[in-house]
Amino acid sequence: MNQAALNILKIFAEMERQQLDLHVLFEAAGNKPANRERVFDAIEDLQRDGLVESIGGDFYSLTEKGKLAVNTQAKNAPE
Repeated sequence: MNQAALNILKIFAEMERQQLDLHVLFEAAGNKPANRERVFDAIEDLQRDGLVESIGGDFYSLTEKGKLAVNTQAKNAPE
């Protein structure tokens, strides 16, 4: 998994949310167009890997597999 996708999972974990709006992810990535493109690419990767799913509009939700990945990442994060 690439760093951008890991960063998106980290945002889900830090915000303690199961669903996030694409605009929140854009804000976390910064305002540069290249950063926004990385967010799109990472979301596509996460969808392809079955970790997030589109739930309509600009909202994305963690799948069960995604929730497990977020929990695993949180447990392995340095304190």
